[in-house]
Amino acid sequence: METSMRTRTVLTAASLLALASSLASISVRAADLRPAPVYYKAPPIESFNPWMIRLRVLGVLPDTAGSSVNVAGTPSLSSPSSGLSISYQAIPELDITYFFTKNVAAELILGVTSHHISGSGALTGLDIGKAWLLPPTLTLQYHFTDFGRLKPYIGAGVNYTAFFNQSAANTSLAGLAVTDLRISNKFGAAVQFGFDYMLDRHWGLNFDVKKLWLRPQYSATVNNAVAVTGRANIDPWLVGGGVTYKF
Repeated sequence: METSMRTRTVLTAASLLALASSLASISVRAADLRPAPVYYKAPPIESFNPWMIRLRVLGVLPDTAGSSVNVAGTPSLSSPSSGLSISYQAIPELDITYFFTKNVAAELILGVTSHHISGSGALTGLDIGKAWLLPPTLTLQYHFTDFGRLKPYIGAGVNYTAFFNQSAANTSLAGLAVTDLRISNKFGAAVQFGFDYMLDRHWGLNFDVKKLWLRPQYSATVNNAVAVTGRANIDPWLVGGGVTYKF
């Protein structure tokens, strides 16, 4: 009887030890479990394309104040009251912009324009002639990027204007007629400011203003005999608006 009780006690103790060992093993394995890692998809990196183009309607508004007229042998016509008047013009214009960074860019504008030239002051009413202008302008710009869809910019650069298809009016006024006209090509400085308002990633609206300092020398002949020389202060404002496309 006593032996049987001892045997049962030993078996019970062994069972408890085995159970405790199993529980400890389960606890250790549970402690070793780690939460499964969570992987997040990296946001896509937006590609940066440096090219932008704009198509604008451009108003060319010359400011001819200070132009000079020197007529050989005719001091009255060479007075400060004699000057030039150059017509305003509206033209289509294309510009190409290249971004070195998201803030710094270079812009080249391309377009041609035709202007009519006449006298002013003592020469008012005298039809002088007309000329076509090719005025490519290159500016270095800084674009501000902290205004959401609105992208303002400022710039400065250089203009080179080539004059072609020049023709004298050959129209008489009080016995005077301009029979020959030559305008020299000229470099000039340029400044600008403007903004793009982006409608989406690619398309936007643009407004732009440039000021050019353009003062070429010219020569003309009156009545096939009298030489006229001077400086044409064209100094145009270029005011444009149109559509932007960012590649």
